Amino acid sequence: MNSQAAVELVGVDVRYDTTALHFDCAIQPGGIVAVAGASGSGKSTLFHVIAGFEEPDRGEVRILGKTMSGQAPAERPVSVIFQDNNLFAHLDVATNVGFGISPSLRLSVADRARIDDALGRVGLDSFGKRLPPTLSGGERQRVALARALVRHRPLLLLDEPFAALDPGMRAGMRALLQDLHDQENNTILMITHHPDDVRALADSVLFLDQGRIIAHDPVERFLERRDMASINRFLGNA
Repeated sequence: MNSQAAVELVGVDVRYDTTALHFDCAIQPGGIVAVAGASGSGKSTLFHVIAGFEEPDRGEVRILGKTMSGQAPAERPVSVIFQDNNLFAHLDVATNVGFGISPSLRLSVADRARIDDALGRVGLDSFGKRLPPTLSGGERQRVALARALVRHRPLLLLDEPFAALDPGMRAGMRALLQDLHDQENNTILMITHHPDDVRALADSVLFLDQGRIIAHDPVERFLERRDMASINRFLGNA
């Protein structure tokens, strides 16, 4: 496999009591990769293994050519945004973003300038003193994106980032994510259950079924596939 790949999963096995998952793939840097498949197909496990929340029973995870075996999540060059945003409800927006720089919140003047810049880039210039419960779902997602921006990690994992948003907010967040990706030139893996997210954002698609990667295609080829029932169901093909 390519040593310059953003992510490599080499013979990765994850075993549970009643099931086993297997991942083998190489993801090239700089693109947006949609990770799709039915509920229970292994998407979240895939993310947990890459991010370091789970260690595989067998195989190796490499990020930018470096093995991640034994490395804690905080030591990996990865930012993760979960579906629920993981914001602290009792802390203001700027402080939540500051956790991306320093979990101890020992922030310099330069750090605070980075926070202000990140909030500006996601359209939340005047939101620094607001508390998360006062924000809409889309605004909370923007805060989470700002926190990822200040970390400057080359790999960003998004777990259904638009799931709780109405169609208008969803379109706006897709556009924002595309703009930020163009500016950062990072690699994004995005779990989604929505074919429209694939069509609007993805450069390529990893499709999982029953704990296996059954397709890893450029988006144009994936959208034309008719050869697998699970992919047809996802795309809404007759």
